[in-house]
Amino acid sequence: MTMNSNAEKLVLVTGGSGFIAVHCILQLLQAGYRVRATLRSLSREAEVRAMLREGGVEAGERLSFIAADLSADANWKEAAHGCTYVLHVASPTPNQDYKHEDEMIIPAREGALRVLRASRDAGVKRVVLTSAIGAIVCGHPSQKTPYDEKTWTNVASDRTPAYQKSKTLAEKAAWDFIDSEGGGLELSVVNPSGVLGPVLGPDYSHSIHLVKNLLTGKMPGCPKINAGFVDVRDVADLHLRAMTHPAAKGERFIATAGESIWLVGVARILKERLGEAAGKVNVKEVPNTLMRILALKNPTAKLMLPLLGMVMNTTSDKAIRLLGWSPRSTEDAVLATAESMIRLHLLDQ
Repeated sequence: MTMNSNAEKLVLVTGGSGFIAVHCILQLLQAGYRVRATLRSLSREAEVRAMLREGGVEAGERLSFIAADLSADANWKEAAHGCTYVLHVASPTPNQDYKHEDEMIIPAREGALRVLRASRDAGVKRVVLTSAIGAIVCGHPSQKTPYDEKTWTNVASDRTPAYQKSKTLAEKAAWDFIDSEGGGLELSVVNPSGVLGPVLGPDYSHSIHLVKNLLTGKMPGCPKINAGFVDVRDVADLHLRAMTHPAAKGERFIATAGESIWLVGVARILKERLGEAAGKVNVKEVPNTLMRILALKNPTAKLMLPLLGMVMNTTSDKAIRLLGWSPRSTEDAVLATAESMIRLHLLDQ
């Protein structure tokens, strides 16, 4: 496909200020597309343009913005109008102080359905939904083989945290919508593991906080948590492949760089490769019993409890095989995260 043919096409990216979304916008603009991005508040337009500049792209008039909120109907029809593709990257921010899990589940599900309805009505060809491995790996007895796209998180399990439930139920609702009332609309889904990689500004993913907390010494040790990681540049690349590749229609794709690792492994990568900059990184593992005591007063520690000791290994073989996707290594993703945070002086904030 030539750049010129892409210039005719408009792509909607929801939640345009988010970490994954900005990298998607960057790669869409580099591929010659025009982009419209939704923001909850248009006051963030300058910030998004600054992040794109940090990523090496002056967006100019090829990028426009529209105010739209996942929790309300206003402007979604206008947002999808004239678009060939939609990347639904936005997700309601997890609220750590929720009283009931429905406070996370309902907005995620209703938001996805709003975007899909608007896309169908506007004659969009395909929506790519950003889900998560949280919709795949939770609530199962531990297994030796890596999880793949055929598995769904068990939302009935008391070991499945509310955020992961919300991702699962939102994705299921999206597939059900396509089956029952999608019309000609196509759907592909990307399920990233922990997203790391170059930070372009102050808006970044939960996984980035992990690296930040290790580098600043705020994490006095590593909880026994196992996770896969992936570079945000590769997540964006997979979104673009899922958007246009004929084989991606009706499929979900795990995005992970390789074998999952324990958190202490992330700490060791930083320690071994960053020298002085990793002076505050602690490579000790925190016993599970201590984590349970900390969780009594610390909401972040409490969120980690259901994940202690669980092996969260997944495979991206499907994306590699069907779409020709080729991700960077976990080590590269970890280092790119740390180096960008140091360069942008984000460790002091």
